[in-house]
Amino acid sequence: MSYRPTSFDIAQRAGVSQPTVSRALRGHPSVSEATRKRIEAIAAQLNYAVDLNASRLRSRTTNTLALLFFEDPTPDDSLINPFFLSMLGSIARTCARHGYDLLTSFQQISRNWHVDYEDSRKADGILLLGYGDYEAYREKLSVLEREGTHYVRWGSVTSEQPGATIGCDNRLGGELAAGHLIERGYRRIAFLGEVSSHAPEMDERYRGACGAMTQAGMAPDPALQVSATATEASGYDAARELLARGVAFDAVFAACDLIAIGAIRAFEEAGLAIPRDVAVIGFDDIPIASLAHPPLTTIAQDYAQAGTMMVEALISKINNRPITNTVLAPRLIIRQSTEARAG
Repeated sequence: MSYRPTSFDIAQRAGVSQPTVSRALRGHPSVSEATRKRIEAIAAQLNYAVDLNASRLRSRTTNTLALLFFEDPTPDDSLINPFFLSMLGSIARTCARHGYDLLTSFQQISRNWHVDYEDSRKADGILLLGYGDYEAYREKLSVLEREGTHYVRWGSVTSEQPGATIGCDNRLGGELAAGHLIERGYRRIAFLGEVSSHAPEMDERYRGACGAMTQAGMAPDPALQVSATATEASGYDAARELLARGVAFDAVFAACDLIAIGAIRAFEEAGLAIPRDVAVIGFDDIPIASLAHPPLTTIAQDYAQAGTMMVEALISKINNRPITNTVLAPRLIIRQSTEARAG
């Protein structure tokens, strides 16, 4: 039988104690980065594999993270917002790179997540994607905070909210969206999306767009704002409501790509051509945005970086290392749905 290297072999080569090797391979903050990298390199040279069962028994950890999706209404019964599906690959790869398994499930507002996962030793920490009505969700986060649960969420980043959050600069995204439309000659810009504390990300996008319009000497018209949730069906209904109001508009900023795609269908049914009669811009840059007809101009969130940062922040929190809220900058992706106005 071939000899299997042990943590004592690594310790001897690295000139450190065996407990130091164990702590380094777990990413414990007491081990310096230089020592950890030296130990990891030696472990790789020896093809050393951690005995996960023994490690978990000693540390009373599971080496598992729980990823909880909020259920969203979707036409394909997946119940997962496509933007979050885009993040899944990055989250899974980052977990694997750090030696963690990933457990995925749906959030249920009525359940106690800390009891279901961390307290029951199913997972060492929780990643949260989506929230529904944020006013109802906020109390749930406060409970997690009071219970000392290790969790990190994706969402709006504000100074008042509980816990650790990785999010997008939604106000900047709104500024980019409206600024792009203004630059291309559009002056009557409608917004489809929720504008309230119940949907803080959409609210910030609207405020950013209003700021860009005001900066350009344009007064935002409240009659051009129609509430919509993050689904194609809601975008379709909101666009029909906008048309029914009879208020002039030449462009639409949709709070997410799904709303934008639903709105385009409603406009085309009404005989409006995109972008000849009305320009449309979305938010998120989900995969279907580039395949829409016409291809959708949008504000891209870096879902790959977001997934990586969420996992690494949660691991830091599990290991009692300090973490801070992080805001990622969005990017404008220009496609055919917002071509410049003629003349």
